Amino acid sequence: MSQAIDHVALLPGYLVAATAVTVLLADLFLGRRGVTIGVAAVGFTATGTAAGWLATQPARQTFCTVDGCSYVTGVPGAVIAVTLCGLALAVLALSTGLLRGTGEYRAPTGEYVFLLSCSLAGGVILAYARDLITLVVALETLTLPLYVLVAMRGESRRSAEAAVNFLLVSVAASTVTLFGAAMLYAATGAVHLTALAAALSGAIPTVAAVGAAMVLAGLAFKLAAVPLHGWAPGTYDGAPLPIAAYLSTASKLGGVAALLWVVTEAFSPIVNLVGPILLVLAVATMTIGNLVALRQRRTVRLLAWSSIAQAGYLLVPLGGYAVVAADITSAATAVLVFALFYVVMELAAFAAVIRLRGADRDGGSVDDLAGSLRSAPVPSIALLLAVAALAGLPPGLAGLFAKVTVISAVADLLPWLAVVVAINAVIGLVYYLRFGAVVVRAGSPARPTTAWPTTVVLTVVTGVLVLVGLAPQLLWDLAAF
Repeated sequence: MSQAIDHVALLPGYLVAATAVTVLLADLFLGRRGVTIGVAAVGFTATGTAAGWLATQPARQTFCTVDGCSYVTGVPGAVIAVTLCGLALAVLALSTGLLRGTGEYRAPTGEYVFLLSCSLAGGVILAYARDLITLVVALETLTLPLYVLVAMRGESRRSAEAAVNFLLVSVAASTVTLFGAAMLYAATGAVHLTALAAALSGAIPTVAAVGAAMVLAGLAFKLAAVPLHGWAPGTYDGAPLPIAAYLSTASKLGGVAALLWVVTEAFSPIVNLVGPILLVLAVATMTIGNLVALRQRRTVRLLAWSSIAQAGYLLVPLGGYAVVAADITSAATAVLVFALFYVVMELAAFAAVIRLRGADRDGGSVDDLAGSLRSAPVPSIALLLAVAALAGLPPGLAGLFAKVTVISAVADLLPWLAVVVAINAVIGLVYYLRFGAVVVRAGSPARPTTAWPTTVVLTVVTGVLVLVGLAPQLLWDLAAF
C-alpha cells in the first residue's frame, strides 16, 4: 500500500537529523570548537521552534495504513519535543567546560556534539511515535549514543565501568521490550497503538497479557524504575556531569513519553491488567529510591537515587487511575505535568553542581560542597532552591505543586496510595535537608574555573524553576491530553 508522506509533520525530525549531519561536517572540515557548538545550538533551537509551531496547527499524521498511523503530531508530543530540545541546548551549554578541557579531562567536541544530536533525534521522533516499531527504534536512538557519551571522561576507570553497566542493563531491557512487542504482535497482528487497542478490547490471550507486562517492564528501564534501576547510580556517577544531567532529565522524559503513548493508547482497554503492575512499580520505586538515598555520600549518587524515587512518583497517577479504571487521560496529564516540573528541578540541581564543581570534574562527595554558600553564594542559592523544590518545600514551589499534583490525582481514588506517597515525601525530606545543610555549613570547597555558558544556563533554569512554581496551571494547560 502506498503511503502519503506529510513532510510538514516530519519537519522537527528533518531539522534535528540535519543538525547531526551538519555538526559532523562542520567538525570534519572546519575543526573549530565554537563553530561546531554553534551549529548544534542553532539546530536544536530550530527543531524546538518547529515543534512549537506544529503545536499551533491542527494535528497531522503520516506513514498511515488501514490499521493506523505511525507518526502523529499533537500538543502533548510537541511539549515533549520542545522540552527535549531545551534540555539538549542546556546540556550543550553546560558541556563547554568539558569540551574546553581546562581540568581533569577533555571530550572531543565533534564526536560529543554529534552523539548528543543523534540522541536528541531519537527523542524528537519518540514524541510523535505511534507504533511499537517506531517507538522502540526511537528509544534505542535516544539511548545508543549515551553509551559512548557516558564513557567520555578521559582515562577514568569509573566512566568505563559506568558505560559497560549502562550498556548491559540497557540491552537486557531492550530485549525484554522487543520480546514483549513480538508477543503482542503474535497475539494481535498489530503494531500501531490504535490497532493494538482495538485488538485488546475483547478477550485477552495469555500471550498478549504477558507481552504487555514485558513491554511495561522494559520501558521502566528508561525511568530507572524498579527492578531495572540498578544501573542509574553508577552510570550517573561515572558519566561526565553534563551527561549525567541529560540522563536524569531528557532520557527520563523520553521514557515518560513512551510509557504514556503505550498505556493511554495501546493498553487503554486492559487498564485492569496494567494498573496493578504500574502500582507495584510505583510503590517499590519510590520507597527503594528514598531509603537508599538516605545512605548516599556522593553528590551524584544522591541525585541518582533521588531521581529513582521521583520515577516512582511519576508512575503513581497512571497506576492509581488504571487500578480503579478511571479516566486514564487525566492520569496521563498529571504524569506529564509532574515530569515537566521534575526535569526543570533536576536540571537546576545539576547545573548548580556543575557551576560549583566544574563540568570537567566528577560530582565528588556531598561534603565537598561544604562552605559553598560563603564562597559561591549565587550557585549555592540556586542549588538550595532546586533541592527545596525536589523535596517539595517552600520556596521551591515547583516541587510543592508537583507533589500536590501526584497526591491529589490519587487521594480520592486510593487514599492508602496517597498516604504512601506522603510518607515517602517525608523520608525524602531527610536527605534533601541534610544535603542543603552541608551547602550552608562552614568549609573550604574548591573553586573551579567555570565556563560562562554554565552560569547562563544556571540563571535561566533557576528563573524557569521560579516561574513554573508561580504559574503551575500553565504547565497543566500545555500538557493536557
